[in-house]
Amino acid sequence: MAQASENFSRDEQLWREQRRAELTKPDGWTSLIGLHPVDPGSHYFGSDPDNGIRLLLGPEHIGLLSLDKGRLRFVPESGVALTLNDQPLKGAVSLLADDYPAGPSKIGFDEGKGLLTVIERGDKYYLRVRHADAPARTGFKGIDYWPAQEDWKITAKFVAHPAGKTIDVANIIGNIEATPNPGAIEFERDGQTYRIEALDEGDDELMLVFADRTSGHTSYSAGRFLDVPRPNLQGKVTVDFNKAYNPPCAFTAFATCPLPPEGNRLNLEITAGEKTYKSDAGAAPAAPHAS
Repeated sequence: MAQASENFSRDEQLWREQRRAELTKPDGWTSLIGLHPVDPGSHYFGSDPDNGIRLLLGPEHIGLLSLDKGRLRFVPESGVALTLNDQPLKGAVSLLADDYPAGPSKIGFDEGKGLLTVIERGDKYYLRVRHADAPARTGFKGIDYWPAQEDWKITAKFVAHPAGKTIDVANIIGNIEATPNPGAIEFERDGQTYRIEALDEGDDELMLVFADRTSGHTSYSAGRFLDVPRPNLQGKVTVDFNKAYNPPCAFTAFATCPLPPEGNRLNLEITAGEKTYKSDAGAAPAAPHAS
């Protein structure tokens, strides 16, 4: 019994260390410094105020980004050292957004500290900008947690949905996306049964996006995320709420986080996992009612 508790504590501490390292790596979520809409037409961008798209950090003039009928083209500023997918960029190129199967084109600047990509959300394109010197990264305050508790590591039941089912999921910038919804997780707490619809993002785990009675009080108001393994052959899933974590939007105003689907707002205080992040710089305003 003592060995099991020791293993539990070690696992929780390791997860927390990995979580911090992932969040604060040079291109992690805390490195975001901008999310700029790209409207049809041509747009100069860089850190100088005379640009149509002004960046917080980086060269004064980086180049010209054009959007025409869904096609993106980038013409770099003469004399500025840039890379495209880690190779020196010599001239004008077409860019791929993150809806492309192989991922988006990556433009590097400031000797690799800065990174530009184009993302598509709904029917709009955005220029996403990262920089290792982002205020949210350099001023990172650390994460507060509830004490890890073994009784918040629960064996739950997976209730499968018919193949191909989706659920509408809104994000914090107002888009709604039909997201694969292979089933729901059902668990018991204090004699009550609770249910969370699971999202399938195509990897080895299912994702839970939920809010609870701590949301907006001791935890982030727009909800939290939790990754869980796929069910075993008996339809059981281990749900460890000690590993419930804040979405990127809790740390930066420049992310596009999904919000909990309507059925995933629980009448339960989940006093486990990450608490509200408190920072002097870079944190996003909470948006619990965004649609």
